[in-house]
Amino acid sequence: MAAPKQSREAVFESYSIPRAVVTLSVPTVLSSLVSVLYSLADTYFVGLLNNPIQTAAVTLAAPVLLAFNAVNNLFGVGSSSMMSRAYGRKDFDTLRRSSAFGFYGALLCGALFSLLCTVLRAPLLGLLGADGATRAAADSYLNWTVTLGAVPAILNVVIAYMIRSEGAALHASIGTMSGCALNIVLDPIFILPWGLNLGAAGAAMATCLSNCCALVYFLVYLAARRKTTLVCVSPKAFSLRRDIVGGVCAVGVPASIQNLLNVTGSTILNNLAAPYGAPALAAMGICSRLAMVPMYIAMGISQGVMPLISYNYASRNLRRMKSTIFYAARICVTFLAAMAAVFVCFPGLFVRLFIEDTETVAYGMRFLRGMALSVPLLGVDFLSVGVFQAVGMGKQALIFALLRKIVLEIPFLYLLNRLFPLYGIAYAQAAAELIMAIAAVVVLSRFLKRAQSELDAPAARL
Repeated sequence: MAAPKQSREAVFESYSIPRAVVTLSVPTVLSSLVSVLYSLADTYFVGLLNNPIQTAAVTLAAPVLLAFNAVNNLFGVGSSSMMSRAYGRKDFDTLRRSSAFGFYGALLCGALFSLLCTVLRAPLLGLLGADGATRAAADSYLNWTVTLGAVPAILNVVIAYMIRSEGAALHASIGTMSGCALNIVLDPIFILPWGLNLGAAGAAMATCLSNCCALVYFLVYLAARRKTTLVCVSPKAFSLRRDIVGGVCAVGVPASIQNLLNVTGSTILNNLAAPYGAPALAAMGICSRLAMVPMYIAMGISQGVMPLISYNYASRNLRRMKSTIFYAARICVTFLAAMAAVFVCFPGLFVRLFIEDTETVAYGMRFLRGMALSVPLLGVDFLSVGVFQAVGMGKQALIFALLRKIVLEIPFLYLLNRLFPLYGIAYAQAAAELIMAIAAVVVLSRFLKRAQSELDAPAARL
């Protein structure tokens, strides 16, 4: 029994910073990319039909699938942060109860989300921007991905978060990536004319089945390792103790609100593009998914190092915590800047991977160049918010979410669309992220100075 425990703690305490960051971040980046890879796979194979209406249907449904992350963040980010900090303090009772609360909370909220989206389907489609041409296809897509697929999709991510919090990032990645691989295999069979020829509905069916298989993997993993894993999903460990609920929600609620604001921004983006027709909407959907790749890489790195930051902050090893933050920032920003340069230089190459419709490609090339400008800034912004979540600074994370979307990005969407119709909306995120990156550096620097002062204070008194 001792060996697994020592191995887990070695990642947090004795691995070199580069090794620890890579060990935790690479599997987490792969896991984070799963949702966008699901979406890219759906968009790619549906795009092979060269039917902008089918591609637009996938685009319209995207904000609802993005809303899954509101539940994922509430119980996944919240419980994993709580678990890592409890692990650093060696408080194993809190650790187990936090994981049980996260699991059953995600299960209940996922079922409720599915029910509400099903009962309120008609007004939901109108809110998403569906019209007579796209409504039927979008409705079929939501039947499989939300009505039947919400619970397995949400539980996959939440369990992966909790497994990563104890340092087992590789196992978390195996579970999520296996579902993604299955989805890519099933997509052409269900979507294309030589297979079942179901179009967008086939893509949704493949996604649902893949998520169910990934969930089975995670449940088998937890059952097989129940004597060594720190993740507990026993109903007996579920608790509504004030410190458990408050600790999870202090970090999880701001992270959840941040995601809901992302959904709002995505919905507004689609509604601003929709009046220009299915080709413009399809192009916006393709470019949004392409831009999500670097965004999820930034998110994966920030979430990957969260357990390392939480553990060392709780154990008061601030030197190791700061080294982790600075190393993660260097590799994240450098990689994202390279991706942005490729998007700016070769936008047509990427858009044509998904559709050959000439009008859609022309729109997409201009959209992707604008969206690429925000990519390097995402590394600074996401990593800073990840630090706030890791150390329990949920208030700061919430303020940043409100600033990014409500104060900056959403107003920029309307302003730039008014000044530069249609194409201006592609630059709204870049304008918002520039301001946010500056604010992130300032707030993060102040936090590090304050944490160091608190650590030095007892020594000064002695």
